[in-house]
Amino acid sequence: MHGAGFWAGLALLVALTGLTIYFYNRLVFNRARVAEAWSGIDVQLKRRASLIPALVECVRQYMNYEQGTLQALVQERLRAVQLADSPLGERAPVEAQLSLQLRQLFALIEDYPTLKADGQFLDLQRTITEVEAHIQMARRYYNGAVRELNVLIESVPSNLVARLFAFTQAEYFSLDDPRDAQPPKMEF
Repeated sequence: MHGAGFWAGLALLVALTGLTIYFYNRLVFNRARVAEAWSGIDVQLKRRASLIPALVECVRQYMNYEQGTLQALVQERLRAVQLADSPLGERAPVEAQLSLQLRQLFALIEDYPTLKADGQFLDLQRTITEVEAHIQMARRYYNGAVRELNVLIESVPSNLVARLFAFTQAEYFSLDDPRDAQPPKMEF
């Protein structure tokens, strides 16, 4: 009888160890997926920031008296570049403001038919539209990855493993203004 208790205890210990390893690996996988998803957003945000100087220069040639809008866009781009390595909570509002400045610029462009017909501008406009769509898709993927990780961290029994190994919830990439989720309207 004493031998049966030992084997039952050993089987329970092996099962608990196996479950701990399983949930730990799921948590690590989901944490890595959140990091990978953030990297996707980061790449697109940097790509957008790199396009803005060319866009501003192209637009500047046509818009002599809209300097305030161009300066605001340049300033927001500078802030976004400076915060490139900052945590999501600090960076998201700046990126949202940059999207707003882009929307305002493209609204002003409607008054410049010759600019809207310029080949370089049209190429930039198409590229920025693509980048904004990629940013929106990357945000959705990131938030899905965050949701999966956070559910795993909060669910029983994986929450016990998460607490044991100090896994923390990830922050959603949220936008204060729902219009920020929409790419700038650019008509060709």
